[in-house]
Amino acid sequence: MTFREYLDNLSGKRVTVVGAGVSNTPLIEALLAAGVDTTVCDRRTRSELVEAADGFARSGAKLRLGERYLDDLQADVIFRTPGMMPSNPALTEAAERGAVLTSEMEAFFEVCPCKIIGVTGSDGKTTTTSIIAELLKNEGGNVHVGGNIGTPLLTGADGMGPDDVAVLELSSFQLITMSKSPDIAVVTNLSPNHLDIHRDMAEYTEAKRNIYRNQKSTDRAVFNFDNEPTRAFAASAPGEVLFFSRHERVRDGVYLDGGMIYQEAGGSAEAIVSADSILLPGMHNVENFLAAFAAVRGLAGRDAMIETVRTFNGVPHRIELVRTHRGVSYYNDSIASSPSRTIAGLRAFDKKVILIAGGKDKGIGFEELGAEIVSRVKTLVLTGLTAERISAAVTDSPGYSGSPPIFIRGDFTQAVLAASEAAGEGDVVLLSPACTSFDRFRNFEERGDVFKEIVAGLV
Repeated sequence: MTFREYLDNLSGKRVTVVGAGVSNTPLIEALLAAGVDTTVCDRRTRSELVEAADGFARSGAKLRLGERYLDDLQADVIFRTPGMMPSNPALTEAAERGAVLTSEMEAFFEVCPCKIIGVTGSDGKTTTTSIIAELLKNEGGNVHVGGNIGTPLLTGADGMGPDDVAVLELSSFQLITMSKSPDIAVVTNLSPNHLDIHRDMAEYTEAKRNIYRNQKSTDRAVFNFDNEPTRAFAASAPGEVLFFSRHERVRDGVYLDGGMIYQEAGGSAEAIVSADSILLPGMHNVENFLAAFAAVRGLAGRDAMIETVRTFNGVPHRIELVRTHRGVSYYNDSIASSPSRTIAGLRAFDKKVILIAGGKDKGIGFEELGAEIVSRVKTLVLTGLTAERISAAVTDSPGYSGSPPIFIRGDFTQAVLAASEAAGEGDVVLLSPACTSFDRFRNFEERGDVFKEIVAGLV
């Protein structure tokens, strides 16, 4: 089915789009251009949406904005924003009245004319997705990057060719209602995450399973052999399974041995490249390359792999070197919105760092992070809603005896300045919050951008 045909099938139906954000705006515009009866629902008011709301209204959209935007949804088809769980009472009531619940990403799976590679996991999704895309581009392929990153792909699906590849970063919120799976599914790892939104770890895990649950026998799933929950997925995968590991030699997949990355099939191993050649710091980034290499087996060769290792220098907000000022290196790891991600960031450096952390709670404990901070942090600066909780996790850690010193600052700018004042030549200042940004910022990108602006202004 083409996207044009998909829109034609919506003719005569009442369509509601919940959320007028970046991912849904092109969809809304396409629906209106096709003459589909479209209602746009958003918690923001008309004065907050400004030009977007006026544009939708001029094109014929009905607007339901403000606090009561979900009251009594009457629709045949509802596109939910990825940030809204399908268990939302307003959505479940609409479904009970016969509405079909879907999303922009689910619609893309219906109309995409080319191979889809999907990446999910608790950590490393964005970097692994970006590496896979670079590998395919270096092989000469025509690649479309979307999902949680890149641009919304649905409305451009009819312009894609059958030999193209769509590479998607997929969150648990997108996957939870998915009834289709990508041709190649990658799960980087699995650890507690988003438990402030998911009912429990079981629901979160089941959502992740959807990335491979509906694959065909000819499809491929790539799992992290070193991560027990992810390794266990292999038993229920319908198609080919490839593992990646930095600790074990895997018979079918990609692994690290003696500092060299190998790919192996049926007992025959081929050396690809030295892990020391990877430009990104940290063993977790070696894992991201291992996963990406396994994903593109048969699609990209060794030359493309070597070229990607040689040139790929990372993704913004992911242990991004912002500036070296007065001998101090400042790194932006604003993407680190969970304790496990911050732990990986701390382990990326071979010295103790000055850490800036804190934000909005995700429903995950900080005990493990507290112990890691004691062993890997020189000075700790905390800010945001979770500052006191993280501080308690550090001081309650069995190894804590007054080090690192802990500073709590209510203002984000003051937190960055406090970290700068504590740093001396040769030090690393790392923003790696272990929490979401939603206590102060719209998203982690804004938080990282503000950090970079403050650092750029240091004199």
